[in-house]
Amino acid sequence: MSTTASPQRSVPAHFGTHLRHWRQHRRLSQQGLADEAAISTRHLSFVETGRALPSREMVLRLADRLQVPLRERNAMLVAAGYAPMYRERPLDDPALVPAREAVELILRAHEPAPALAVDRHWTLLAANRMLPHLLAGIDPALLAPPLNVLRLSLDPRGLAPRIANLGQWREHLFERLEQQVRATADPVLVALLEELRAIPMPPQHEAMRLPGEHLGIAVPLQLRMADGTVLSFISTTTVFGTAVDVTVQELTLESFFPADAATAQALQRLAALPG
Repeated sequence: MSTTASPQRSVPAHFGTHLRHWRQHRRLSQQGLADEAAISTRHLSFVETGRALPSREMVLRLADRLQVPLRERNAMLVAAGYAPMYRERPLDDPALVPAREAVELILRAHEPAPALAVDRHWTLLAANRMLPHLLAGIDPALLAPPLNVLRLSLDPRGLAPRIANLGQWREHLFERLEQQVRATADPVLVALLEELRAIPMPPQHEAMRLPGEHLGIAVPLQLRMADGTVLSFISTTTVFGTAVDVTVQELTLESFFPADAATAQALQRLAALPG
């Protein structure tokens, strides 16, 4: 399993800057947040403007009510003058062996269907042995780490020409990214969404752009293989629900399931191939 370096983050001058940002991002008024946190609106206003310093308990209470990710809770604590509470360690850190083993177990157990693990920016961290079968024929330069799986999916030199329902799949990925941006306010994800939206849609897929129209139970990924067959997948997402480590909280497992019997049979054949 590979690891990625943690980007540097800037810390605003005072805690109130963080608080105002997350309160507005969650579309809450000062009165609304004060009611949820069981404090007075006046005190919240003083904290937000820097006229009062919050206790450590108050920082954590406000962050919890605002559903702030662990990474940004640390930044809020630092801005308020307290030590970070949540550790951030690379996946190869000895302390994260249980999490790493759990990820690898899930990936292996999902075979012969493909599954992979990504970080908060969609950088590939690990995958089971089925993923290379689906990426056969892709320019090796596009597969060099760090590999962003969304870029690979929509790049005209990557998987995009092989995705039979590219228009529908693009809209699905954009919706997921938009949800992440709303949840995290991560500027890297904002830039990634803008970058991916700027990739031209091949003319043959324009008629398939059906934002908001999802047929069946889920949006499928329909991938055309070298022999012309189309494999159809539906995907699920797995996260660590009780994570208290920043890296672990930001880890996501994407598991793809065959959407029909023909795809299930094709995966069995691929799994039997050497290598």
